[in-house]
Amino acid sequence: MEKPAVSTEPQGPRPVLGRESVQVPDDQDFRSFRSECEAEVGWNLTYSKAGVSVWVQAVEMDRALHKIKCRMECRDVPAETLYDVLHDIEYRKKWDSNVIETFDIARLTVNADVGYYSWRCPKPLKNRDVITLRSWLPMGTDYIIMNYSVKHPKYPPRKDLVRAVSIQTGYLIQSTGPKSCVITYLAQVDPKGSLPKWVVNKSSQFLAPKAMKKMYKACVKYPEWKQKHQPHFKPWLHPEQSPLPSLALSELSVQHADSLENIDESAVAESRDERVGGAGGEGSDDDTSLT
Repeated sequence: MEKPAVSTEPQGPRPVLGRESVQVPDDQDFRSFRSECEAEVGWNLTYSKAGVSVWVQAVEMDRALHKIKCRMECRDVPAETLYDVLHDIEYRKKWDSNVIETFDIARLTVNADVGYYSWRCPKPLKNRDVITLRSWLPMGTDYIIMNYSVKHPKYPPRKDLVRAVSIQTGYLIQSTGPKSCVITYLAQVDPKGSLPKWVVNKSSQFLAPKAMKKMYKACVKYPEWKQKHQPHFKPWLHPEQSPLPSLALSELSVQHADSLENIDESAVAESRDERVGGAGGEGSDDDTSLT
Protein backbone atom coordinates (compact mmCIF):
# COMPACT_ATOMS: atom_id res chain seq x y z
CA MET A 1 0.00 0.00 0.00
CA GLU A 2 1.36 3.41 -0.96
CA LYS A 3 2.02 5.68 2.00
CA PRO A 4 0.32 9.08 1.97
CA ALA A 5 2.56 11.99 1.08
CA VAL A 6 4.08 13.66 4.12
CA SER A 7 3.24 17.34 4.23
CA THR A 8 5.81 19.90 5.37
CA GLU A 9 3.03 21.89 7.01
CA PRO A 10 2.23 21.40 10.71
CA GLN A 11 -0.13 18.45 11.05
CA GLY A 12 -1.82 19.28 14.35
CA PRO A 13 -5.54 18.96 14.83
CA ARG A 14 -7.26 21.68 12.82
CA PRO A 15 -9.13 23.17 15.80
CA VAL A 16 -5.85 24.51 17.17
CA LEU A 17 -4.02 25.45 14.01
CA GLY A 18 -6.82 26.72 11.85
CA ARG A 19 -10.06 27.24 13.73
CA GLU A 20 -11.33 29.52 16.41
CA SER A 21 -13.91 27.08 17.77
CA VAL A 22 -13.38 23.83 19.63
CA GLN A 23 -14.23 20.75 17.59
CA VAL A 24 -13.82 17.03 18.12
CA PRO A 25 -11.15 15.69 15.72
CA ASP A 26 -12.52 13.87 12.68
CA ASP A 27 -11.13 11.06 10.51
CA GLN A 28 -8.88 13.48 8.63
CA ASP A 29 -7.30 14.65 11.88
CA PHE A 30 -6.61 11.06 12.92
CA ARG A 31 -5.09 10.29 9.50
CA SER A 32 -2.88 13.40 9.73
CA PHE A 33 -1.70 12.41 13.18
CA ARG A 34 -0.89 8.89 12.02
CA SER A 35 1.05 10.22 9.02
CA GLU A 36 3.18 12.43 11.24
CA CYS A 37 3.87 9.56 13.64
CA GLU A 38 5.13 7.50 10.70
CA ALA A 39 7.03 10.33 8.98
CA GLU A 40 10.81 10.32 8.87
CA VAL A 41 11.67 13.49 6.94
CA GLY A 42 12.72 16.41 9.11
CA TRP A 43 13.19 14.42 12.31
CA ASN A 44 16.57 14.17 14.06
CA LEU A 45 17.31 10.91 15.90
CA THR A 46 18.70 11.73 19.37
CA TYR A 47 18.41 8.37 21.16
CA SER A 48 18.24 4.73 20.09
CA LYS A 49 18.79 1.95 22.58
CA ALA A 50 17.09 -1.27 23.74
CA GLY A 51 14.07 -0.91 21.48
CA VAL A 52 13.42 2.76 22.33
CA SER A 53 14.07 5.60 19.86
CA VAL A 54 13.63 9.35 20.29
CA TRP A 55 13.52 12.05 17.61
CA VAL A 56 13.22 15.83 17.93
CA GLN A 57 12.17 18.49 15.45
CA ALA A 58 12.39 22.26 15.75
CA VAL A 59 9.20 23.93 14.57
CA GLU A 60 9.98 26.53 11.93
CA MET A 61 7.30 29.02 12.97
CA ASP A 62 8.78 29.23 16.48
CA ARG A 63 12.29 27.93 17.14
CA ALA A 64 11.53 27.83 20.87
CA LEU A 65 8.96 25.14 20.20
CA HIS A 66 10.13 21.59 19.65
CA LYS A 67 8.32 18.44 18.72
CA ILE A 68 9.43 15.17 20.24
CA LYS A 69 8.63 11.69 19.00
CA CYS A 70 9.34 8.47 20.91
CA ARG A 71 8.87 4.93 19.67
CA MET A 72 9.10 1.73 21.67
CA GLU A 73 8.84 -1.94 20.74
CA CYS A 74 6.70 -3.75 23.31
CA ARG A 75 7.25 -7.48 23.52
CA ASP A 76 4.77 -9.49 25.59
CA VAL A 77 2.30 -6.57 25.56
CA PRO A 78 -0.75 -6.77 23.25
CA ALA A 79 -1.86 -3.51 21.62
CA GLU A 80 -5.20 -3.63 23.44
CA THR A 81 -3.46 -3.83 26.83
CA LEU A 82 -1.35 -0.76 26.10
CA TYR A 83 -4.48 1.05 24.92
CA ASP A 84 -6.21 0.20 28.22
CA VAL A 85 -3.23 1.38 30.27
CA LEU A 86 -3.16 4.77 28.56
CA HIS A 87 -6.89 5.21 29.18
CA ASP A 88 -7.10 3.93 32.75
CA ILE A 89 -6.77 7.09 34.84
CA GLU A 90 -6.79 5.24 38.17
CA TYR A 91 -3.90 3.05 37.06
CA ARG A 92 -1.97 6.07 35.75
CA LYS A 93 -1.91 7.44 39.29
CA LYS A 94 -0.06 4.26 40.25
CA TRP A 95 2.61 4.10 37.55
CA ASP A 96 3.11 7.68 36.34
CA SER A 97 5.53 9.06 38.92
CA ASN A 98 5.47 12.51 37.31
CA VAL A 99 1.75 13.04 37.85
CA ILE A 100 0.67 15.52 40.52
CA GLU A 101 -3.05 15.36 39.83
CA THR A 102 -5.17 14.00 37.00
CA PHE A 103 -8.90 13.62 36.52
CA ASP A 104 -11.59 13.53 33.85
CA ILE A 105 -13.92 16.53 33.76
CA ALA A 106 -16.69 15.76 31.29
CA ARG A 107 -17.74 13.65 28.32
CA LEU A 108 -18.18 15.26 24.90
CA THR A 109 -18.98 12.27 22.67
CA VAL A 110 -18.60 8.49 22.87
CA ASN A 111 -14.91 8.89 21.96
CA ALA A 112 -13.98 12.31 23.33
CA ASP A 113 -13.70 13.90 26.76
CA VAL A 114 -12.10 16.81 28.62
CA GLY A 115 -9.56 16.27 31.37
CA TYR A 116 -6.97 17.84 33.66
CA TYR A 117 -3.35 16.78 34.11
CA SER A 118 -0.55 18.36 36.16
CA TRP A 119 2.99 17.08 36.32
CA ARG A 120 6.33 17.56 38.00
CA CYS A 121 9.09 19.21 35.98
CA PRO A 122 12.82 18.72 36.59
CA LYS A 123 13.87 20.78 39.60
CA PRO A 124 14.08 23.74 40.00
CA LEU A 125 11.63 24.47 37.16
CA LYS A 126 8.02 25.25 38.00
CA ASN A 127 5.53 22.44 37.59
CA ARG A 128 3.03 22.53 34.71
CA ASP A 129 -0.60 21.65 34.04
CA VAL A 130 -2.96 21.40 31.06
CA ILE A 131 -6.66 21.14 30.26
CA THR A 132 -7.10 19.01 27.16
CA LEU A 133 -9.74 17.70 24.81
CA ARG A 134 -8.83 14.06 24.30
CA SER A 135 -10.19 11.82 21.57
CA TRP A 136 -9.50 8.23 20.63
CA LEU A 137 -10.11 5.88 17.73
CA PRO A 138 -9.58 2.12 17.33
CA MET A 139 -8.44 1.36 13.76
CA GLY A 140 -8.62 -2.40 13.30
CA THR A 141 -5.83 -3.76 15.47
CA ASP A 142 -4.28 -0.30 15.86
CA TYR A 143 -5.30 2.58 18.13
CA ILE A 144 -4.86 6.35 18.30
CA ILE A 145 -5.30 8.59 21.34
CA MET A 146 -4.62 12.31 20.91
CA ASN A 147 -5.32 15.62 22.59
CA TYR A 148 -5.02 19.39 22.33
CA SER A 149 -5.46 22.20 24.86
CA VAL A 150 -8.77 23.89 25.56
CA LYS A 151 -10.07 26.40 28.10
CA HIS A 152 -12.73 25.35 30.60
CA PRO A 153 -14.50 28.11 32.57
CA LYS A 154 -14.28 26.21 35.86
CA TYR A 155 -10.56 25.41 35.58
CA PRO A 156 -8.58 28.63 34.99
CA PRO A 157 -4.77 28.74 35.33
CA ARG A 158 -3.53 28.21 38.90
CA LYS A 159 -1.04 30.45 40.68
CA ASP A 160 1.11 27.54 41.85
CA LEU A 161 1.47 25.99 38.37
CA VAL A 162 2.37 27.15 34.87
CA ARG A 163 -0.44 26.44 32.37
CA ALA A 164 1.19 24.76 29.39
CA VAL A 165 -0.39 24.29 25.97
CA SER A 166 -0.67 20.98 24.14
CA ILE A 167 -0.68 21.89 20.46
CA GLN A 168 -0.67 18.24 19.46
CA THR A 169 0.04 15.28 21.70
CA GLY A 170 -0.88 11.65 21.35
CA TYR A 171 -0.12 7.99 20.88
CA LEU A 172 -0.23 5.64 17.92
CA ILE A 173 -0.35 1.98 18.99
CA GLN A 174 0.31 -0.55 16.23
CA SER A 175 -0.18 -4.27 16.74
CA THR A 176 2.72 -6.44 15.56
CA GLY A 177 1.31 -9.75 16.77
CA PRO A 178 -1.08 -11.34 19.30
CA LYS A 179 1.18 -10.34 22.19
CA SER A 180 3.32 -7.52 20.83
CA CYS A 181 3.00 -3.96 19.58
CA VAL A 182 4.85 -0.74 18.81
CA ILE A 183 3.88 2.56 20.42
CA THR A 184 4.74 5.99 19.01
CA TYR A 185 4.36 9.02 21.26
CA LEU A 186 4.24 12.38 19.48
CA ALA A 187 4.16 15.68 21.35
CA GLN A 188 4.21 19.33 20.43
CA VAL A 189 3.76 21.23 23.66
CA ASP A 190 4.35 24.90 24.43
CA PRO A 191 5.69 24.85 28.02
CA LYS A 192 4.96 28.60 28.27
CA GLY A 193 8.44 29.67 29.07
CA SER A 194 11.99 29.95 27.83
CA LEU A 195 13.52 26.68 28.97
CA PRO A 196 17.26 26.17 29.46
CA LYS A 197 19.02 23.96 26.93
CA TRP A 198 19.74 21.27 29.54
CA VAL A 199 15.99 20.66 29.88
CA VAL A 200 15.54 20.06 26.14
CA ASN A 201 18.58 17.76 26.06
CA LYS A 202 17.54 15.89 29.19
CA SER A 203 14.02 15.36 27.87
CA SER A 204 15.21 13.61 24.73
CA GLN A 205 18.24 11.80 26.19
CA PHE A 206 16.86 10.68 29.56
CA LEU A 207 13.32 11.64 30.53
CA ALA A 208 11.48 10.41 27.43
CA PRO A 209 13.23 7.00 27.26
CA LYS A 210 12.80 6.54 31.01
CA ALA A 211 9.09 7.34 30.79
CA MET A 212 8.59 4.88 27.93
CA LYS A 213 10.33 2.09 29.82
CA LYS A 214 8.24 2.79 32.91
CA MET A 215 5.10 2.63 30.77
CA TYR A 216 6.20 -0.76 29.45
CA LYS A 217 6.64 -2.12 32.98
CA ALA A 218 3.21 -0.78 33.88
CA CYS A 219 1.68 -2.59 30.88
CA VAL A 220 3.21 -5.92 31.93
CA LYS A 221 1.66 -5.57 35.40
CA TYR A 222 -1.69 -4.16 34.27
CA PRO A 223 -3.71 -7.38 33.70
CA GLU A 224 -3.00 -8.56 37.25
CA TRP A 225 -3.77 -5.12 38.72
CA LYS A 226 -6.97 -4.73 36.71
CA GLN A 227 -8.31 -8.06 37.92
CA LYS A 228 -8.37 -6.56 41.42
CA HIS A 229 -9.73 -3.14 40.44
CA GLN A 230 -13.10 -3.13 38.63
CA PRO A 231 -11.98 -5.58 35.93
CA HIS A 232 -15.04 -4.98 33.74
CA PHE A 233 -15.02 -1.17 34.03
CA LYS A 234 -13.58 0.20 30.79
CA PRO A 235 -15.65 3.20 29.67
CA TRP A 236 -13.20 3.89 26.82
CA LEU A 237 -14.43 0.61 25.30
CA HIS A 238 -17.97 0.74 26.70
CA PRO A 239 -19.14 4.38 26.70
CA GLU A 240 -22.37 3.45 28.47
CA GLN A 241 -20.24 2.85 31.59
CA SER A 242 -19.00 6.43 31.73
CA PRO A 243 -20.01 8.26 34.92
CA LEU A 244 -18.91 11.63 33.51
CA PRO A 245 -21.42 14.45 32.99
CA SER A 246 -22.00 15.53 29.40
CA LEU A 247 -20.61 18.86 28.25
CA ALA A 248 -21.48 20.92 25.19
CA LEU A 249 -18.59 21.95 22.96
CA SER A 250 -19.84 25.53 23.21
CA GLU A 251 -18.75 25.55 26.86
CA LEU A 252 -15.12 25.22 25.77
CA SER A 253 -12.81 27.56 23.87
CA VAL A 254 -9.45 27.11 22.16
CA GLN A 255 -6.48 27.68 24.43
CA HIS A 256 -4.15 29.97 22.51
CA ALA A 257 -0.58 29.97 23.76
CA ASP A 258 -0.16 33.73 23.38
CA SER A 259 -2.98 34.38 25.86
CA LEU A 260 -1.00 32.80 28.71
CA GLU A 261 1.87 34.23 30.72
CA ASN A 262 5.39 33.30 29.63
CA ILE A 263 7.84 32.25 32.33
CA ASP A 264 11.53 32.89 31.61
CA GLU A 265 13.47 29.97 33.08
CA SER A 266 16.26 29.97 30.50
CA ALA A 267 18.93 30.81 33.06
CA VAL A 268 17.84 28.20 35.62
CA ALA A 269 20.58 25.71 36.42
CA GLU A 270 19.92 22.02 36.95
CA SER A 271 19.74 21.14 40.63
CA ARG A 272 22.29 18.81 42.17
CA ASP A 273 19.53 16.33 43.08
CA GLU A 274 18.45 16.17 39.45
CA ARG A 275 22.00 15.55 38.23
CA VAL A 276 22.58 12.77 40.75
CA GLY A 277 19.21 11.07 40.99
CA GLY A 278 17.40 11.86 37.77
CA ALA A 279 14.10 13.67 37.33
CA GLY A 280 12.26 13.08 40.53
CA GLY A 281 10.24 9.90 40.29
CA GLU A 282 11.49 9.21 36.78
CA GLY A 283 14.88 8.36 38.19
CA SER A 284 13.44 5.47 40.15
CA ASP A 285 12.66 1.99 38.94
CA ASP A 286 10.65 1.14 42.03
CA ASP A 287 7.52 -0.69 40.92
CA THR A 288 6.04 -1.45 44.33
CA SER A 289 3.17 0.98 43.73
CA LEU A 290 1.87 -1.14 40.85
CA THR A 291 0.76 -4.03 43.02
